[in-house]
Amino acid sequence: MTDQTDFTQALLDPKSAVPDGLVDPQGRPAPKRFDVYRNNVAVSLTDALETAFPVIHKLLGDEFFRAMAGVYLRAHPPSSALMMYYGAAMPEFLRSFEPVAHLPYLADVARLEIAIREAYHSADSTPIASETLGALAPEDLMQARFTLAPALRIVTSEWPIHALWQFNMAGGPKPQMQAQDVMIARPEFDPVQTLLPMGAATFISALGQGETLGTAFESVTQTHPDFDLSATLGCLLGASALTSLTIGPPT
Repeated sequence: MTDQTDFTQALLDPKSAVPDGLVDPQGRPAPKRFDVYRNNVAVSLTDALETAFPVIHKLLGDEFFRAMAGVYLRAHPPSSALMMYYGAAMPEFLRSFEPVAHLPYLADVARLEIAIREAYHSADSTPIASETLGALAPEDLMQARFTLAPALRIVTSEWPIHALWQFNMAGGPKPQMQAQDVMIARPEFDPVQTLLPMGAATFISALGQGETLGTAFESVTQTHPDFDLSATLGCLLGASALTSLTIGPPT
């Protein structure tokens, strides 16, 4: 009897033989039916990857992307019935896929696209009002600890990932090869990207780890003395990325 692992391997590899025990209603081997099913599965998974990584698809072109997807899906079959999770291994795959070694930014673009998808499917949350911060005394604000929205994602990169996404998906200007950090949030129904100034990614990550605003600010200014705290807080509030705050030691 064919086990699940053998069946999955045969299903994803067109060179594999039809698993034993697969027969038609008359009890005869059914290689043609299995081949049709195998092709449909491969096409469906390839389509799922194309939907999940539209910028990677555009950068590589349809023919190359679909050929690459065939390699990917055999190396990384789905681990969940939910296709919204499929493709999680794409960044690491791209880093080691020799035919795209001359495009080192692809892995980080894939990370950005995964973050956008994760933000879309994250839980809803209710943001704090900007007036809540405005009502705090300066010393209390520095002692504040924040809870970040479940949809919030930060992607840092040595490459212009935000510009590459904008150029390919929104008709933005041609990217300049420089490092970019991106915040993805979901203030309403769809994820929104924000290009972060230097130091903001470090600051936001520190808040997410439970640091007080004052501690996070002092830490980031050691490496980025021109860090703009007001602009970054405005960015977080505008993106509905802060959902609660407490004053004092962590609870």
